[in-house]
Parts: sequence; C-alpha cells; structure tokens
Amino acid sequence: MVKETNQISIFDPAPDTQMYEYKMSVEKLQSELSKYGLTSNQSKVFIYLGKYGSKTAPEVCKALKLPRTETYHLLSALQNKGVVTATFQHPIQFKALPLDKAIWILVNSEKERVKGLEMMEKDLSELWKNIPDFDSVEESTEDKFQMLQGANQIHSKITEMTDNFKEEFLILGSEKDFLKLYHGDFLEQFIKSKQQFRILSSCTSKTLYIFDDIERKNIKSLSKEIQNNLCFILKDNSELLFFTKNANNSDEPFAMWTDSPALVYSMKLLFESQWSTSKNIHL
Repeated sequence: MVKETNQISIFDPAPDTQMYEYKMSVEKLQSELSKYGLTSNQSKVFIYLGKYGSKTAPEVCKALKLPRTETYHLLSALQNKGVVTATFQHPIQFKALPLDKAIWILVNSEKERVKGLEMMEKDLSELWKNIPDFDSVEESTEDKFQMLQGANQIHSKITEMTDNFKEEFLILGSEKDFLKLYHGDFLEQFIKSKQQFRILSSCTSKTLYIFDDIERKNIKSLSKEIQNNLCFILKDNSELLFFTKNANNSDEPFAMWTDSPALVYSMKLLFESQWSTSKNIHL
C-alpha cells in the first residue's frame, strides 16, 4: 500500500511527487470505465472509493474537488448502478465494490437493457405504423453514403449486410486488415452465412488460422503489389463498405458505406481483376 504525500491524491499529483507515476494508469482506467457506461466523474468517484476505502460524501467532495450537489448525485448514480454501497450509520459511508464484481454487474445490466430494447421492437413497430406518412415527395434515388466510426457501428453494418445478401459477398484486404476483422469478430457473421463468398487476402502462413472455418477454394492470395491500406467489402454488386485510415486514432476503425453504383462497380472490377491473377491459398 502506498501512502499519500501531503494529502495529494492520485487525481491531481504534482510532477515531482510519487503519486504522479500513477496518473497515466488512472486516466487510462477512467477511459476504459466509460465503455461500461460510467461518466468521467462517476469513474473518478468509483476509483477514489476503491483505492482509498470507505468515505463520506463530504470527504469525497473535498478530495475530488467536486461541487457538493454533484457529489451526492454521483454517489446516488453509482448506487443505482450497483457498484457502490452505503452504510446505515451516520454519517453515511460509501464503499466501492471490487472491480471484477463491478464490471460483472455493469455488463449484465447492459445485457438486460439490450434484451429489453429487443423486446420493445414489435410494440414500437406497431406505434410507428399507426402514424401516417405525411411526406408526399417520392423517395430519392440518389446515391447514399454513411460514415461509420468505431467497432460497434461497423460490426452492426456488416451484420446487416450479411443477414440479407442474396448473391455473393466479396472481401479484399491485407493481412493487417484481416487480423483486425478476425479479432474484432467482424468475420463471425460472414462465416456463418450460407451464401456464396470470395476472399482476397495478403495473409502469410502465420495468419492462415483466420480462415480455418472457411473453405480454401473461396480464398486467394492477394498480390503484394496492392497497398496494405486497401480494404473493402462488397455485397450483391449493390453495396460497398470501404475501410478508411483514421489519422487521429489508429486503434479505432473508420469505414464508409455506400450504394453508389459507380463506386460499387469500380471496386467490383478491381476485385475481379485481382482474383483472376491471384493464386489459391493452400494448407
């Protein structure tokens, strides 16, 4: 256990203190907890209670330099989420659950929330049908584009594409691209599909495990002349999902979806051209 120096907490350490070395870990932990539905200040309070033990609301307020009213709201919110407990004694003491148990509670709470949303779909559809359409303008036939940011958005779009494609699904990408698709579970829905598909990849023998569940006749080795940053998915000659480079954060994927016939046709020509000159991948 590390003792505080002059009451300086791990949230506001001076550069020349022992606490400063923990600053990056705290900030990273706050960022990761946001993925579980905690706000920045909620995660701050949770970390503080978890690392400094049971505290009263005034102690939390003073240590974290938070407004008094907001502190009570934060503690109440964390109790409602089930990750902070409170005693019946006076003054009330607040305590954080162990991290592993807190994560388990947050994850299962999110699962129940999503399950509830899925169950509401039928009722929402009925309500939607009960409201008449007032737009008399015919639906536009112009090309549509959609920018997708983050694994969740891209995974949802790929799932949508694989759920209803009728003819053929095509994927072209480098070894690095397919590793991201594989570890991000992007390929799971695609592999489960019973429709026709073809894959062009520059994967080496070290990463062929990616395609263990796919018939080798549907895969060919992509020419090394193709740039590593080229990766796209084609569905039924009608939709294109094109991965783009994220200059700000390489860890977060970006993609563009479109039904533009011109772009779809251009990428289909590129795929077919590479397919005709590429070699089959063997075990």
